[in-house]
Amino acid sequence: MAFYIFIVIITFLYIALLELSKNMIIGWVIGIFAAIAMIVFKVTYGKKVASGKVYVAAWLIFFLLLIANYCLTQPPFKRVPAVDNKKPEVTEVVEIPQGKLTGVYNADKSVKVYAGIPYAKAPVGDLRFREPQAPDKWEGVLKADHFAPMAMQSRGSVLYDSLSHILGWHDYQIKFGDEYKEEVSEDCLYLNVFSPEKKSDELLPVIFYVHGGSLNSGQPSYSEYRGEDLAKRGVVYVNIGYRVGVFGYYAAEDLKAESPNGTTGNYGLLDQIAALKWVHENIKAFGGDPDRITLAGESAGSSSVNALCVSPLTAGLFNYVIAESSSILPKEPFHTFRYFEDAIETGNELRAEFGVSSSADLRSIPAKELLKTKTQHTAMTVDGYAIKEQPFLTYEKGENHEKALLNGFNKKEADAFLLGTKATKENYVELLADDMGEYAEEMAEVVPYDLPQRDQYFIIDAMGEAKGALNVAYSAIWFSYSHYVWNNYMVDQGIPSYEYYFTKTNNVLSNYHAGELPYAYGNLWRHPGIYDEEDYKLSEIMQSYWVNFAYTGDPNGEGLPLWEMRDKDNTKLLNLDTEIKMIEDPNNEIYKVIDKYQDSLTRPYGK
Repeated sequence: MAFYIFIVIITFLYIALLELSKNMIIGWVIGIFAAIAMIVFKVTYGKKVASGKVYVAAWLIFFLLLIANYCLTQPPFKRVPAVDNKKPEVTEVVEIPQGKLTGVYNADKSVKVYAGIPYAKAPVGDLRFREPQAPDKWEGVLKADHFAPMAMQSRGSVLYDSLSHILGWHDYQIKFGDEYKEEVSEDCLYLNVFSPEKKSDELLPVIFYVHGGSLNSGQPSYSEYRGEDLAKRGVVYVNIGYRVGVFGYYAAEDLKAESPNGTTGNYGLLDQIAALKWVHENIKAFGGDPDRITLAGESAGSSSVNALCVSPLTAGLFNYVIAESSSILPKEPFHTFRYFEDAIETGNELRAEFGVSSSADLRSIPAKELLKTKTQHTAMTVDGYAIKEQPFLTYEKGENHEKALLNGFNKKEADAFLLGTKATKENYVELLADDMGEYAEEMAEVVPYDLPQRDQYFIIDAMGEAKGALNVAYSAIWFSYSHYVWNNYMVDQGIPSYEYYFTKTNNVLSNYHAGELPYAYGNLWRHPGIYDEEDYKLSEIMQSYWVNFAYTGDPNGEGLPLWEMRDKDNTKLLNLDTEIKMIEDPNNEIYKVIDKYQDSLTRPYGK
């Protein structure tokens, strides 16, 4: 009996491993047959075989077969379908200057999705580390029914990703049809259009979304910011792929010299600008109004959107901005932005690392090899072309482009980023000094190490009170402070600005970084059994705010809680939770210390 119990346990664990690793179904079949073969062997020969060596050999063959099967049935690389429904109906043909294309309908035919439309040539070969080039035309009818590959980036194991969704997001689903890995490629300059099915020819407002990922990862196919539900509410939604990491933000003097625009270091940003221009020129064919474009982005996507606001290349291409959890407006941004000389120095280190003397030599190195670099290329810079000066200087001159701003942050922005940081009473000030310099002591007075612990939802804090305090301080330093600065500029310029504070808890990301995304973009339904009625109610309200803002630059509307506009007498923000109400920013005292630190910096900002 022990033999049979052991076989069942081994088989169950093995099938679970295959499922979590997304191995092909044939692997399941082989694993089960191997277990059956062992049982047959036991039943047939168990009492006849006198030597224990035979049993050892049988078990050895069994486990070797399982190992070989695991390796040989690894999930293949495939492109993600544009919609979840099987065999979706194809849309009518759309014609743009590049050629003809068709998309697919979602399940209830309320939205047409056109996925994987090229907006620029593939930035490969000689086009690596160059500005995006105009896209090629195609013959015939392009089937825009799958998302294009994500930008070239390092990927963790499928098994690790599955475990993170079990232990962290709590949203893992067992289902057939997902036995593949999403394709990764340098050939990544594509966009996706979500357009509502409508009876009239009225052109609708457009939301142009830039994904996050620290400028080092991310993909537009990610379920949390797909646009089906927003499109149902009467907007055309677009999201895009762009170059990230070394392919998007490597900078070098020889590249600057060879560029017709004298630029280097902002290739990912230039991709975003090229995509925005494409949308402005082509979105009418999909029912969108090129004169009513709203930019949107989260995390590094929000920083990117902020960069689009200051770029001279985007003037007249959009109206409003939705910015979630980041900007590059502090005098010295804490992330996603760096000085040009620093970018050049990192580029020098990259070439030295690979033993080459020029950027042309780097173009001959396989993309997978370049991904192994130890250097960091995850920040935009002042290149003199896409970005002329430190962004805050453009705002001080009033030369930024947005006509209204909806922006905000979440309660626990930094917590996940500090998981591996051990904070104690003894090293607390030292950790703050990494980003606050000589103002670390003052920050520690405002946010003392023994600050009462905040509720920890899915992240277990076993490191004492100092860790919770560090999370509070860095959530403000890295994320919410940049929105405080942005709102102040909007008030000074007389531009409408609305700020939110997302604190809703749930069983997934809760109110950590990116936790608001499935609420704002209407994707809670993709996680059955995870969210409750209060979550869906909040999502309905947030989507209404986002769509209203895209229409008018004002999120308010009939039946919605009043969202007060910022002005010199009103510094409140809208608390998005089970109860929605205006409150004071809980980080105001922290901002005062960060202001002092920023004002103490003496770098020559004009360069």
